[in-house]
Amino acid sequence: MRIDIVTLFPELCDGFLSTSILGRARAKSLFEAHCHQIRDYTKNKQRQTDDYPYGGGCGMVLYAQPIADCLRAVADQCAQQGRAKPHVVFLTAAGQPYNEETARRLSSYESLALVCGHYEGIDQRVIDTFGDEEISIGDYVLTGGEFPAMVMIDAISRMVPGVLKNEESGVTESFHENLLEYPQYTRPEVWHEKSVPAVLLSGDHAKVDLWRRQKAEERTRRIRPDLYEKYDLEGRALEYLKRDKILHMDMIEDIRRGKARLIAVREDGVLLQDRDSSVYMLTARTKDAGERLLSMTEPEGAQYTCHQKFVMESICARFEKKRVSECFQVVYTKKTPLEEPAGFDIRVLDESFAGIVSEHYDLVDDEGYVTERLRAGVMIGAFVDGKLAGFAGIHSEGAMGMLEVFEPFRRQGIGYALEIAQINRELAKGHTPYAQIFTDNDKSVALQQKTGLKMSGGRVYWIS
Repeated sequence: MRIDIVTLFPELCDGFLSTSILGRARAKSLFEAHCHQIRDYTKNKQRQTDDYPYGGGCGMVLYAQPIADCLRAVADQCAQQGRAKPHVVFLTAAGQPYNEETARRLSSYESLALVCGHYEGIDQRVIDTFGDEEISIGDYVLTGGEFPAMVMIDAISRMVPGVLKNEESGVTESFHENLLEYPQYTRPEVWHEKSVPAVLLSGDHAKVDLWRRQKAEERTRRIRPDLYEKYDLEGRALEYLKRDKILHMDMIEDIRRGKARLIAVREDGVLLQDRDSSVYMLTARTKDAGERLLSMTEPEGAQYTCHQKFVMESICARFEKKRVSECFQVVYTKKTPLEEPAGFDIRVLDESFAGIVSEHYDLVDDEGYVTERLRAGVMIGAFVDGKLAGFAGIHSEGAMGMLEVFEPFRRQGIGYALEIAQINRELAKGHTPYAQIFTDNDKSVALQQKTGLKMSGGRVYWIS
């Protein structure tokens, strides 16, 4: 990796980069670091790099020209080495906040150029022309961008292979997985009547690892609740949802299938949004918890599905939603496919069936939705003597449904055959088959029971 620093104080940066761990890594050519004096690229005798800001105001602003010429020279040097054009970062107070995730991303670039601001700032035109991004290391004011550049390089270089002696230390310290580091101890075993935790002296590495993870979680929850909110969102969400697995299978499967945008995972509730349908899914332990989660949603035109009546009532009152469907959640919990009834010709439907499916499926007014489901290849049809007798599909959020058997073909077991086929197809994809049925639909309830699906004790509410 090559890092170039564009600065008015190259000696300051070079001294830092020649010291300690970074100095040793640089000497071993584990990464390159080059410091460039902006003044060397000026075109006036005084080597002036700044001037008064247009529009008035205090302070001085760095010229665009010398920075631009310096960055062109850096790009030429990289090209001569056969390197990619450098990713250019301007260090400004207006930049995005710097964090571990950003450091990891920047470490993936073959060439990186950091431009250090000074005085009141840099002419915006050179930032707009050459900058790939702007970064700030914090909400405070410094005299220049040199220290931010050194902070960034220190964090980035740790991720370069070979820079750290213990390769694991780069991924077990603070902020890895959004956790602060666990407490550390060394000799003596007892200091000022305080002992090292016994587990660290046990020699049982599994217990030590568990203790460290627990302490890291406890410390993060206490000191940095903002970080803890981001920690292992999927794992914590699934842990919460599995407390009532049948009721929450829609949310569980959305996460498992990689379709969930997790918005909040709390000790008293979970909120996510399905990426395909944009439906908000939420569950909460109390009304207050539900209200807090709802405040994170954008209600205009939104659909919601929730798992408690008091949350449903909050949604209707808060967002003036009036259309509510109360459903049972049903889940096929076994891993083995069901035996499909003989004598039925069941096939995947294509877009040519959009008209007839839309005509018979009256729960959705938009024919475009039906067409999209057909295009996704998740609609199946049962044929009798070559004629379509009924169909079923998978909704965009992942639930089985859209089941309809045409009047002349009812009471022949076609609905049962379609549901069995759906279940087996979902199992083949590695999914847990689930569906949501209206609580007043006795025939559908009977069908789910016949196919062996387990029914939730609670209710799922669709609100639009």
